[in-house]
Amino acid sequence: MPKAVAKRALSPTLSSDSSLSSAPDITDIAIEDTTTPISLDQKGTKALVEETAVDITVSNKRRRIGDAKETKPPPKRTRRETVNRASHKEATEEERDGEEEVKKATKFLEKTSQKRSRRIKASTNGLKHAAVKTENKGEIEVISRGTTRGIKKSTKVKVEALSEGELSLETPKGSRKKAKAAIKAQEEKPELSPEKPRRSRKGEKAETEVQDETQEVDDSPKKPKKKRKTKEEKEAEAMPLAVRTTGLKVYIGAHVSSAKGVQNSVTNCLHIGGNAFALFLKSQRKWENPPLQDENKTQFRAFCADHKYDAASHVLPHGSYLVNLAQEDPDKAAQAYTAFIDDLHRCEALGIKLYNFHPGWTGPSPRPTAISRIAHALNRAHASTTAVTPLLETMAGGGTVIGSRFEDLRDIISLVTDKSRIGVCLDTCHTFAAGYDIRTPETFAATLAEFDQVVGLRYLKALHLNDSKAPLGSRRDLHQNIGLGFLGLRAFWNVVNESRCWGVPMVLETPIEVAVPPIVEKEPSVENPNPSKDALVKRDAKDSKDAQEKGKPKPTPKPKTIEDKRIWAREIKLLESLVGMDPEGEEFRKMERDLAEQGREERDKYQEAWERKVEKERVKEEKKGNAKGRGKKKGEAEESAGSESGSVSGSGSE
Repeated sequence: MPKAVAKRALSPTLSSDSSLSSAPDITDIAIEDTTTPISLDQKGTKALVEETAVDITVSNKRRRIGDAKETKPPPKRTRRETVNRASHKEATEEERDGEEEVKKATKFLEKTSQKRSRRIKASTNGLKHAAVKTENKGEIEVISRGTTRGIKKSTKVKVEALSEGELSLETPKGSRKKAKAAIKAQEEKPELSPEKPRRSRKGEKAETEVQDETQEVDDSPKKPKKKRKTKEEKEAEAMPLAVRTTGLKVYIGAHVSSAKGVQNSVTNCLHIGGNAFALFLKSQRKWENPPLQDENKTQFRAFCADHKYDAASHVLPHGSYLVNLAQEDPDKAAQAYTAFIDDLHRCEALGIKLYNFHPGWTGPSPRPTAISRIAHALNRAHASTTAVTPLLETMAGGGTVIGSRFEDLRDIISLVTDKSRIGVCLDTCHTFAAGYDIRTPETFAATLAEFDQVVGLRYLKALHLNDSKAPLGSRRDLHQNIGLGFLGLRAFWNVVNESRCWGVPMVLETPIEVAVPPIVEKEPSVENPNPSKDALVKRDAKDSKDAQEKGKPKPTPKPKTIEDKRIWAREIKLLESLVGMDPEGEEFRKMERDLAEQGREERDKYQEAWERKVEKERVKEEKKGNAKGRGKKKGEAEESAGSESGSVSGSGSE
């Protein structure tokens, strides 16, 4: 029987059958009379392979290549089965390659982790999720070899941080159906309990600990988002509280806020209906401050021009409370002068020509020496500026404060070289607390006459309008609202109707903080079974309970306060209405009585405190006087006893 030569046809791919998968080299043999070197690679592409000749019998039995064992011929496969087997083969090999790449990436990332471990996910297409630990973010390159086409493949695996603190590894694409099925199966797996973590794989314990840590962070309370104001709310806040009155002889306003830019002080003054205003050019409670922005300067000048505010005459900046030009220490004196001259330069940049400041305090130095240092600093400031006029504010007194007496102001001005650029700001509360009475027309006239005689009315450049919580001569700097304090409404009628005070800025520094009434927790009732929804729970409940158990008195919570700028708006209109009003008329007397009654309780409280202080000082002085008297009598007795003994000894010698 003649020999026949078989043509070997390699199957394009493996079938899903496990027997075929385990024997990928089984081929279909067709009997032919010639030998043809034809084969198919694993992707179904034709390629030339080494020629193989096989002797077979006439019975067309199927044999394994290189083996003489007879086998039955496999059934013929359809085209669809061939394609499916090829797809499965390709997906299986790419899945294996992807797993190797993820393993390499995991190993690399574990080595590069330097700080605390974080749990991340390796999200792949057609692969199981792999857990790795890393803090690095970026791309790594994984080289995979032995692919289906026998070439070297370079894959970039991107590591991205997710919102939950996890990372994702992007791997080469595989079968979409296989990928979705694998991801779905992974998500459906029950998560391990943190209390009983699995330890079958390396690093599982660390991953569980990181999960617990992440869960603790997630349980922390979130900061509530700040509610944005609506357009209607912003427009309502921008509406003026009072209409600005123009064409008056007096220019009354208040010390308004300059937060978020000095230009905002103009609109804040317009909001309360003022014709003059004071402001801080920078933070008054710290030494270092950023410079003025060019945009803020431009807007300040533009706003003043648009709203017809005379910045040179009716804007009165207030100096820092930290500055003491009478400072004896050289370093502290240099620091104070630097802050002072910086304010003057800001005034010039804004077109402001008046600047109010507190003169300072003597410290351990004698008063004349401290006053000379203030004058020296003012002369230096005049040499460094061109147009700004510093104003010395009258002070309430107490301790070593300079400026509570008119003589202090006179002595400073006398040492200033350029007297055209120096002035005084008279504070009604401070002047009254220092002992100058301005409550009646007669006392006001007498005080003004004394000021003119000692200092000179030509130096009066501005006024601070404040009532006083403390009595006359108390030396207490306690501002009160107009008409409620010890000055009373008549004192301010005297000021606004004095023609020599017209034309200068009159600035309110009265308190506008009002207490917010506390919300008391209600008792449960039928109408309100859950009162906690309608009332705030007391924050100091636990502290109060502990204090009562220890026998201590229950702590009183400090009431919350808010600023009510309507107070300034009302006071500005009140003071403007006093110009030309008859002080003996019923309208004025009614307003005076109502305001006095409104502030009676607080006046009585401060009056009692003042009387106790005076009595305490009187007793203290009496004790000092008695001690001095006893010492004097004791000395006189000793002196007389000594003289008597001397006379006795003298007579004995004779």
